[in-house]
Amino acid sequence: MTTSASRSDVAAGMMPPLNDFRVEKDLLGEVRIPKNALWGVHTSRAAENFPISGEPVGAFSEFIRAFVTVKQAAARTNRALGYLDTERADLIEAACQALLKHDDYRSYFIVDAMQGGAGTSTNMNVNEVIANVALKLAGHKPGDYQILHPNDHVNMAQSTNDVYPTALRLGLFTATKPLLGALEELARTFEEKADEFSDILKVGRTQLRDAVPMTLGQEFRAFQHAIETEIHHIRSQSEAFLTVNLGGTAIGTGLNTDPRYANTVLQELGRLTDLAVKGASDRIEATSDVGVFVLFSGVLKRLALKLSKIASDLRLLSSGPRAGIGEITLPSVQAGSSIMPGKVNPVIPEAVNQVAYLVAGYDVTLSMCAEGGQFQLNPFEPMIGYCLFSSLKTLIAAVTLLTKKCVQGITADAERCRFLFERNIGIVTALVPLLGYETCSRIARRTLDENRSVPELVLQEKLLSQEVLSNLLRPEFLTQPNVGLVETAFK
Repeated sequence: MTTSASRSDVAAGMMPPLNDFRVEKDLLGEVRIPKNALWGVHTSRAAENFPISGEPVGAFSEFIRAFVTVKQAAARTNRALGYLDTERADLIEAACQALLKHDDYRSYFIVDAMQGGAGTSTNMNVNEVIANVALKLAGHKPGDYQILHPNDHVNMAQSTNDVYPTALRLGLFTATKPLLGALEELARTFEEKADEFSDILKVGRTQLRDAVPMTLGQEFRAFQHAIETEIHHIRSQSEAFLTVNLGGTAIGTGLNTDPRYANTVLQELGRLTDLAVKGASDRIEATSDVGVFVLFSGVLKRLALKLSKIASDLRLLSSGPRAGIGEITLPSVQAGSSIMPGKVNPVIPEAVNQVAYLVAGYDVTLSMCAEGGQFQLNPFEPMIGYCLFSSLKTLIAAVTLLTKKCVQGITADAERCRFLFERNIGIVTALVPLLGYETCSRIARRTLDENRSVPELVLQEKLLSQEVLSNLLRPEFLTQPNVGLVETAFK
């Protein structure tokens, strides 16, 4: 007889007494399982086989909720089509509702999120928990499968290969919503800062060199628009998750299902989730293809890289406080050094940078998993799901931190901005339409060589009058398109 301990038993450092076990069988033999455990033999073996990440599938609540909802829709469909008796269908329905209502049950989804077998371990974990919860609610003992069986009844008309990717897609669609909410708040915060800083002139920079003038508000407005663009792309791409292969069973052919099953189960799933779920046009192709995950991962990577660029800009703009750019001040959230008193570091943007690098790494892993599929199935969807749920989780946390602990508290050093602006040779570009490129190049060189300002040298050489020069250097001329520049300057 094979013995098996649950993950919780191992974590507790002890084995339950022998009389606290029940025995379940599979094709490999018998397994002892804690008497009151709501999982079964297949889950127990999987927990032993895949001690990889230490993160169980129960940690991904949206995924588990979607999986349970798929099982509920299948039970309703099998009852409606006459294949599952009302008593068993009602038991499954009650169990699914209990699992969706009470988070305490999540602790029974113990299979490691990183697993072989294309998700079969997760599917069986869900099947066994639903069966045992149903049995417990009906006053029976866990493991009393002649009353309700994980495979014959809970998994009726299903395969891992259609329910797992369906649950994965719907779980990801739901898990995306908090990210969109966090990004919308970040965009609003950047908008507020853009309004607050709208009148502060500063030096624009390209390739880390002084460029033409802008306002600090324009810089923050660009951050706002960058985030809003990513919101649009994420929302648009996530819609593709609503097309699923449910009803295709093992390879997409629909083996072991009634011809009416696929359409009916999708209708039930739509009613349960209030989502516009639809079936793939070719379920065989959809069962093997993971392109939707590749595209979504790419969108998350694009967001991560934009967030990282913004975080790096904030770090540079706040560098100093005395020997750097210092145009803005980030909120102080913790001491920055164990040896240098008074030092405060930009730790929140640094954390965002690191999250971005992690998400980019997840995208590489997912790409390799997508390439690794063969024939009618990609067996690496568990790792694909792990990468995407992990990316979403860390991005939500990073965006929330960036908003609340950094951007909301940013202040501008208007005097520093003005000081750097007045010493900037880039403003000579505004004089090119009047003075020409060669003359302006000479002025720029003299400005650097003699450590003097552009307006000072223009007036010294009597290239323009004080009045005309003042008109040309007004903020509205320097920071936006200007039509009739020459005519306006001489008014």
